Amino acid sequence: MKKLLSLTLALLMVLSLAACGGGTAEPTEEAEGTETTETTEAEEAAETSTASGDAFKIGGTGPLTGPAAIYGNAAKNGAQIAVDEINAMGGLQFELRYEDDTHDAEKAVNAYNTLKDWGMQISLSSVTSKPAEATSVLNMQDRIFGLTPSASSVATIDGKDNVYQMCFMDPNQGAASAQYIAEQSLGTKIAVIWKNDDVYSKGIHDTFLTEAADRGLEIVSDTTFADGNDTDFSAQLADAQTKGADLVFLPMYYQPASLILAQATGMGYAPKWFGVDGMDGILTMEGFDASLAEGVMLLTPFNADAEDEATQNFVATYQEKFGEIPNQFAADGYDCVYAICQALTEAGATPDMDAQALNDLLIEQFNSMTFNGLTGDDMTWTDGAVSKNPKGMVIQGGAYVGMD
Repeated sequence: MKKLLSLTLALLMVLSLAACGGGTAEPTEEAEGTETTETTEAEEAAETSTASGDAFKIGGTGPLTGPAAIYGNAAKNGAQIAVDEINAMGGLQFELRYEDDTHDAEKAVNAYNTLKDWGMQISLSSVTSKPAEATSVLNMQDRIFGLTPSASSVATIDGKDNVYQMCFMDPNQGAASAQYIAEQSLGTKIAVIWKNDDVYSKGIHDTFLTEAADRGLEIVSDTTFADGNDTDFSAQLADAQTKGADLVFLPMYYQPASLILAQATGMGYAPKWFGVDGMDGILTMEGFDASLAEGVMLLTPFNADAEDEATQNFVATYQEKFGEIPNQFAADGYDCVYAICQALTEAGATPDMDAQALNDLLIEQFNSMTFNGLTGDDMTWTDGAVSKNPKGMVIQGGAYVGMD
């Protein structure tokens, strides 16, 4: 399968992307966590842009600063690598610009409008779910096609015929996690800790419980938290430990998960841990002791240690440019650009078309095409949701290792 994926991707680049190229520009985005301002990001985008009418203008918003910056910078960096590769191939040209939304819906709307004023023709939507729910409404109103790398909530695409996802929807993650835990017999008594004011966490939690019941998994503890009480998890952990949970499911982002892992270690509680794609990034979190995540399992569509040529080349390029191993969000951003390029190529689109004309072409293509990328092969879309298979991963020795 790995050889097949490599050959398929190579064939795709030779045939479908023969028209996706032209000079290469070194990306000037700063590595994750860098405290840049929105003005600086805009200035950098202007400097790296080809600034001509011969390129498609792609824009996206994401948390480039703040506690969720690992996600935004990874998606942006992955997308920039794809743009550079495509522009170097001598056909279609792309200009990429990201605006910082700091994982805030209101700021994401402002960032989207900045991109619209810039002339954005195609959108990478927003990186995280709550901002994407806000900007996807504008995608729909303005008829600007959107493909988000990692905003996984149902509301991001629900009722919007021109907004698509490269990542799994929250319900799919919840159901797939319960299925995987049951099929692999990973735990007999399950605890769930989730964030009740986060659409991402709640969506996964709800479908996980439904699928767990169908699979005969015993949920012995179901506890929650919200902003304002997300630093002390002693009550949730004590409940799980007292009730004998041998596996704890964490449908959340890596920031609270890092505290949960540290506090569990401090109280001598050592169950199995199972997370979701929002935990991808915990190993590069500033100040986090990566040894605390040893043995943590999660489902993700991307494995940086995969042996296929396409993944190895991407990882090597990412490390060279940004000094670290790419996570799933970087691979999703990369795949978004290549999927858009494939669709534009097959539709015969040209950069002088307006956003609405491109929107109509891209909807038609995404509803009918099959795409092979770093995060899955034979991907298809139905009502904006992607169909692809997740991979079971476990953290060992400070790296993600495949479980399948």
